[in-house]
Amino acid sequence: MSWAEHKLGEFISIKHGWAFKGEFFAEDGKYLLLTPGNAHETGGLKLRPGKEKFYTGEFPDEFLMKAGDILVVMTDLIQTAPILGGAIVVPEDDRYLHNQRLGLVESLPNRTIDKTFLYYVLNSSMYRGQVRGSATGATVRHTAPKRICDCMVLIPDLLKEQQRIGAVLGAYDDLIALNRRRIVLLEDAARRLYREWFVHLRFPGHETVPVTNGVPRGWVIKPLSDVAPLNYGKALKATERKGGKVPVYGSSGIVGWHDAAFLEAGAIVVGRKGNVGSLYYSHVPSFPIDTVFFIKPETASFFLFLALHQLNFISSDSAVPGLNRNYAHSLPVLIPNGEVAKMFEHQVSPLFEQMHTLDTQNARLARARDLLLPKLMSGQLDISGIALPEEAAA
Repeated sequence: MSWAEHKLGEFISIKHGWAFKGEFFAEDGKYLLLTPGNAHETGGLKLRPGKEKFYTGEFPDEFLMKAGDILVVMTDLIQTAPILGGAIVVPEDDRYLHNQRLGLVESLPNRTIDKTFLYYVLNSSMYRGQVRGSATGATVRHTAPKRICDCMVLIPDLLKEQQRIGAVLGAYDDLIALNRRRIVLLEDAARRLYREWFVHLRFPGHETVPVTNGVPRGWVIKPLSDVAPLNYGKALKATERKGGKVPVYGSSGIVGWHDAAFLEAGAIVVGRKGNVGSLYYSHVPSFPIDTVFFIKPETASFFLFLALHQLNFISSDSAVPGLNRNYAHSLPVLIPNGEVAKMFEHQVSPLFEQMHTLDTQNARLARARDLLLPKLMSGQLDISGIALPEEAAA
């Protein structure tokens, strides 16, 4: 077997998505509109309960995706473009819509490449670096079908070898995807409980508690500034985010690792630039950088984390993209009495602990996969004798 360098355009073409109309966007529905926000930095589909866009209008049938379709990110709102060019795989038929910020990967006739292997090519550092290097735009970064197709990648000449590489890497991602689905279900359960208690006001004992103007007796509405002030993250150079065990949080989530934290476990991170209003709860000591705000652990809680998801952090009066702290501080938060708050924390804490356990397992799996990926995709490592993902996760 031998490996050879090829242009991606020898095997695939990229088809633009459709411009879905904003007037038909909805919070729920049959058809989920995929966006760049549905891509993980390392590739793969990221579902976002409570933040998804659904579409209720008419659309051409060709933009309704099938299971196994591969989409690549064509636009990244973050200057460093961590997701640009990355690939996701559609998990089921007749559910997901293909919008114009994503490109559909289509195989060329008479050219054979294993689809799973191709997915990992599109998430390899060799390819992604070329996409970022050819991107346009100073703040919002864009790529194009031709730029993607011009990228040079290494491909083994034997289809069987492509399939073996795809199968090994796919086994890791299958376990990661399973854990992510479980996390989504746990997140959804926590959100539903929050809405039941604090939006619909069907909390334990609600039958005997008078409600005035939407506020149960003994509860209060306070501005966020009085509940949990937002603090600025600290600047940290990209070169200092490559070592250590402390997660570095940016507006897109964990963007690296550092050797020292400045916050204890339990902080809440709020996206300030880039992915404005994004929310993360850190179960371990952390280092939020200057693209985010943070809420100190002594002020944070699972209740507050879920309450923040109900707030609209995007001000229509702001001409500059970003989270205005004064505006965010003015947003109202409904605060229950101490007994209800304590009961709620007791109910949701096990859900968040399970999410943290699954996240930790996924981090181990991802590290093992990411060590294998560049070596397998460059032909440096023989596929035989590689540990199964179950062993790597143990």
